[in-house]
Amino acid sequence: MTASSTRRTTAARSRLAAVGAIAVAGALLLTGCGDQTKDKNKDSGSASADSAPLADRLPQDIRGKGKIRVGSDIAYAPVEYKDSSGKVVGLDPDLAEALGKQLGVTFEFQNGTFDALLTGLRSDRYDIAMSAMTDNKNRQEGVDPDTGKHVGEGVDFVDYLTAGVSIYTRKGDTEGIKTWADLCGKKVAVQRGTTSDDLAKQQAEKCPKGKKLSIEAFDDNQQAQTRLRSGGVDAVSADFPVAAYAVKTSGGGKDFELVGDQVEAAPYGIAVSKEETQLRDALQAAMNAIIKNGEYQKILEKWGAQDGAVKESVINGGK
Repeated sequence: MTASSTRRTTAARSRLAAVGAIAVAGALLLTGCGDQTKDKNKDSGSASADSAPLADRLPQDIRGKGKIRVGSDIAYAPVEYKDSSGKVVGLDPDLAEALGKQLGVTFEFQNGTFDALLTGLRSDRYDIAMSAMTDNKNRQEGVDPDTGKHVGEGVDFVDYLTAGVSIYTRKGDTEGIKTWADLCGKKVAVQRGTTSDDLAKQQAEKCPKGKKLSIEAFDDNQQAQTRLRSGGVDAVSADFPVAAYAVKTSGGGKDFELVGDQVEAAPYGIAVSKEETQLRDALQAAMNAIIKNGEYQKILEKWGAQDGAVKESVINGGK
């Protein structure tokens, strides 16, 4: 999920060890990402404000409303997606529910396209953005990675997980792809505005003459998967938890396979307006509380993301 407004960061980091099989919660992926409307049955539960240990840390206006509006691209299984009943489920919603118990509020997930989430945050459509979003300097400073120009106020991040980027192909048809360099002369599908998109563009510039890398960018990762499944592209790149989940679940595990190692390990963070320091600090305190009480680890294990666990939530840890 570079120094761009993407899910991952392109600052070179150590590679993560391969995570075990992603847990399948008996859910089927549904399409429909991209609208800016709220979904029924999407709220993460919470404790009452009276019993929540960290309720007094929140800004008074949020305590009064009893909810935190969450901007999220709800088509990125297993981090956030809709199950067969239309309920919003996944790693982020489960973490949000645990945070809600600490803070005494409900986290209300609202669906939106990934590359518009920070715009929605700046315009007060959302209180936070929580969507497998990578904490990086460009986002912190509000810089467009393509132009290097400021496009708005930056955001602060409450970091909560570390993940990398992977490539996957049709099962048994890897086309010799093991590294990004192997994509030269081939076609790759990515989700628009993600680090995978950014990495593909960088690799395309490195490819030798006569071996052009063709990039097809889609609004969500499910569309990229469909393109690969149909044979329209040779590979897809996505955040490792998402790639591993697709490999595990699509076609009962018969459609895709991971190739090569994941790269660009970086932190996921909850994005908060720089003006909302009290909300930011309350979220950090709640995250550290669930890390300490063990609920965080149980949630990560449920979704097969335990290898990305952090020992402590920090503010703006991305580079």
